[in-house]
Amino acid sequence: MAFLTIDQTKCKRDGICSAECPRRIIIQEKDKSFPQFAQADEANCMACGHCVAVCPHGALSVTGVAIEDCPKIENDRVLSWDQTEQFLRSRRSIRCFKDKAMDRGTMEQLINTARYAPTASNAQNLHWTVIEGRDNLETLSRETINWMERVIQAQPDSQAADYFRPVVAGWAIGYDGILRTAQTLIIPSAPKESANGLVDLSIALSYLELAALPLGVGTCWAGLLRGAMLATPELLESMDLPEGHTWFYPMMIGYPKFKYHRLPERKAAVIHWK
Repeated sequence: MAFLTIDQTKCKRDGICSAECPRRIIIQEKDKSFPQFAQADEANCMACGHCVAVCPHGALSVTGVAIEDCPKIENDRVLSWDQTEQFLRSRRSIRCFKDKAMDRGTMEQLINTARYAPTASNAQNLHWTVIEGRDNLETLSRETINWMERVIQAQPDSQAADYFRPVVAGWAIGYDGILRTAQTLIIPSAPKESANGLVDLSIALSYLELAALPLGVGTCWAGLLRGAMLATPELLESMDLPEGHTWFYPMMIGYPKFKYHRLPERKAAVIHWK
């Protein structure tokens, strides 16, 4: 069976698929004959689906990207500019979560949406580790506080120590300034040999946090925990991430306790036209 199938009853020989193919596997001669490909090119095909997506006639199918699994783009669902701007600006870093566990079905829905984030060469090799339960997250916060206290003791005059002191003081009176009131933490990872793994992870997390908004779910990048993970091998090992994988950032996720009503302004963009 060919890895790429062209339905000649639907193909209009317009050359769009060959022009769009990132690796130029699909070739069309100037005489406007049907597109061609060599079976030997199968190993070079990324199965990215560009040819399937760009053909207005539904004439192509790629192994692993069957036309039946590729729904048409519905024009009435395309966001207007005003809708897009409000949607993106309405994302907030959530630090106050409801006392409610994340629904696993919702988590799977978000991860299944984030898997459509682009990955270099269409590798699609990310794994997702989900840590559940307030007790488990408090343990991670406690270990982060221990690391911060070590930094304060070893480097009392450093900027890091100045930043850490109020967080440690808050912990002492019962306030978790590390993972806040979140009950779920998510960490994507990729094989260490993946040259663009860290970029892929970042894009996937961005997809996930934006996809969370319509579901009434909020997120926050867990920077202090990340610092402790980088500095404390024992903490990282306790999180049991996939062996041989690299990671970039953990993310808190849960149901926001409060609703936001306005879109805060930001600094003007600094643009260098060349």
